[in-house]
Amino acid sequence: MISLGEQTPFWALSLAYWLHMLATVVWIGGLVTLVILVLPVAKRLLEPDLFAQFLEGLQRQLDPLGWLSLSVLLVTGLFQMSANPNYNGLLSISNRWAASILIKHVLFLGMIAVSAYMTWGLFPAIRRNALLKAKGVDAIEGGKLERRESFLLRLNLLLSVLILGLTALARAS
Repeated sequence: MISLGEQTPFWALSLAYWLHMLATVVWIGGLVTLVILVLPVAKRLLEPDLFAQFLEGLQRQLDPLGWLSLSVLLVTGLFQMSANPNYNGLLSISNRWAASILIKHVLFLGMIAVSAYMTWGLFPAIRRNALLKAKGVDAIEGGKLERRESFLLRLNLLLSVLILGLTALARAS
């Protein structure tokens, strides 16, 4: 990546920071709401067939917003990084800022991997399982899928919080 350094217009960097913070709020706010509020209550109150419908509708609403947020985070983050005077090139770990950013990006890739698996693997399996359960078919994997979902949602939330901490560490460097 080419370093933008002092060539970066103030307005462009300000816009990148703003969009990055907005995407962060949407991403982490959505995770917190989903993990702590929405899914536990929905699982407790809804019958299996309604829960399956709820999950499908929720995924249709949240997935595009989540993937848009992750895309904005990726693009604006790379832009900010390349404009930072501490940036000395890809995989150049010459200071605390660079080390923090590298670890942050590794965690971000982990977050993307977890999200992709949940979107295209786990959530469809949970919905299928809930529909089978609603039809009276004994779903053997049900508890296992729900535990995996809970673990991965919490993992993504933890990764998000760690990424925020690494951002703070990099900015303080």
